[in-house]
Amino acid sequence: MISPRLQTTAYILSPDRRSVLLMRRDKYPQDIHFGKYMGLGGHVEAGEDPVTCIRREIAEESGLTAGDLTLRGTVMWTNFANTDALCFMFRVDTFTGTHHGGNEEGTLEWVPLAEVRDKPMWDSDHEWLPMIFDDDQRQFHGVMPYDGYDMLSWSYQRI
Repeated sequence: MISPRLQTTAYILSPDRRSVLLMRRDKYPQDIHFGKYMGLGGHVEAGEDPVTCIRREIAEESGLTAGDLTLRGTVMWTNFANTDALCFMFRVDTFTGTHHGGNEEGTLEWVPLAEVRDKPMWDSDHEWLPMIFDDDQRQFHGVMPYDGYDMLSWSYQRI
């Protein structure tokens, strides 16, 4: 039996829906995500539900206030760096405010959707990231076992 940590990740679309706000993890070389581009998000705290968590994380990490959220799916990572996590994946279609440029983890950058695949990120992100932005209304729910930092497989269902 696994007892995963609950996490959230959000991908914020620009008003013209051509770019996504990503964080380039560039502050601490010892960060396991150093040099990689990622969505905004973090761990669900005690007493929080995933929606409350992602709204808080977006505000903390960007200064933006999320408007319309869509839960696109979930990913269960098992044995990633000896940790199990269940991540709720959101797309943010509207927001208010202006992002502050970054935080202690990294720098924020608007990346054209057509260039996301060219950015350094975990190879495994390319398996599920297209489903964040596609037009399929069904959610995806997948599992991604790891051996340390190496993805072993990927399987998912859409409902």
